[in-house]
Amino acid sequence: MALQTVFSLIQVFSNSWEMFCVLYFVVGLGQISNYVAAFVLGSELLGKSSRIAYSTLGVCVFYALGYIILPLFAYFIRSWRMLLFVISIPGLFYVPLWWFIPESPRWLLSQGRVEEAEAIIRAAAKKNGVTPPENIFKGEEIIAFMQLTSKVKSQHSYTYIDLIRTTNIRNVSIINFIVWMIITIGYFGLSLNTPNMIGDPYVNCFISAATEIAAYISAWAILKYTPRRIALSFPLLLGGAVLLLIQLVPSNLQILSTVLAMAGKFGITAAFSIVYVFAAELFPTVVRNMGVGACSMASRIGSVLSPYIAFIGTYNKILPYILMGSITVVVGLLSLLLPETQGQPLPEKISQVPPLHCCCNRRDPTLEIDLEDVSIRNGKNSGQHNSSQGC
Repeated sequence: MALQTVFSLIQVFSNSWEMFCVLYFVVGLGQISNYVAAFVLGSELLGKSSRIAYSTLGVCVFYALGYIILPLFAYFIRSWRMLLFVISIPGLFYVPLWWFIPESPRWLLSQGRVEEAEAIIRAAAKKNGVTPPENIFKGEEIIAFMQLTSKVKSQHSYTYIDLIRTTNIRNVSIINFIVWMIITIGYFGLSLNTPNMIGDPYVNCFISAATEIAAYISAWAILKYTPRRIALSFPLLLGGAVLLLIQLVPSNLQILSTVLAMAGKFGITAAFSIVYVFAAELFPTVVRNMGVGACSMASRIGSVLSPYIAFIGTYNKILPYILMGSITVVVGLLSLLLPETQGQPLPEKISQVPPLHCCCNRRDPTLEIDLEDVSIRNGKNSGQHNSSQGC
């Protein structure tokens, strides 16, 4: 937050486009770090029953609230320097949170700081009116957890290559990369295309932000009551189909075009929230961070492409909706191939990744290859060989 706030304030004094872009790059590093850190910290501090609500209603809704305030400030402050200064100042108000937000007990345990982790859990139990046990962590439990989270917990060092090593995880990875990229193209393409809509751009931006709040609330309800495949595919198909309908709207009913564009934004935004939860449940524990990180990197490709799709709207207002609607429908159908994860235990190893839904009756021959087990077996065989030589 300090990085984002400080460099945003320095941006106010930019005297060239090059300087503004360099500073904006640093601001972007701070912004995405804030988002990911808040998402991970909240997920680790909260219990299982609260994590889905936090990832949708917590992080995403408040992101949309900031989005909805932006056009209000921009309407009354027309100077970009003053606008940037005003929206950067609130970052200073977050400084005291350093002393109020607790550290993640999981991270503290992984670092061997057991007493600090116990103190945080006892404080949380006191606030919730729960009496904690005298010994929260037993000695053997601490050792087992630290071994589990250690970087050298197995003889095999996992890399990004493991995301495509076996058939099942390769299929899951490739489909996720495509889904994340297309969702990002639709999300940012519709957001950046707001000035091309009929009507006041400030009002359109406000409506677009308000649509996101409704989408995130709907995503929470969908995740709570429907299977993951349907939860992801349905809003994508809905959003894509609505965008394709815009080309059929008569020129004298442009307000209907805006309504349909907002409906498309609703579906794609809901899918954007759902895909985070779905991807975290698809990738196994040993490569989950790398899997979600690679998906996020693929989505940045969509971020790069989306301004060009929005730019087409300056020449043809309908073509961006046709492009975004078509690829969104295709990826909505593609997401149905992903395996279902609702109510299923999270996979721990690469060999536990389930096959695609269309291949549910086929067995992946590479499932027999478990990298950890291979390492262990190789170690045992080596030891037996050395013993036989000693005899």
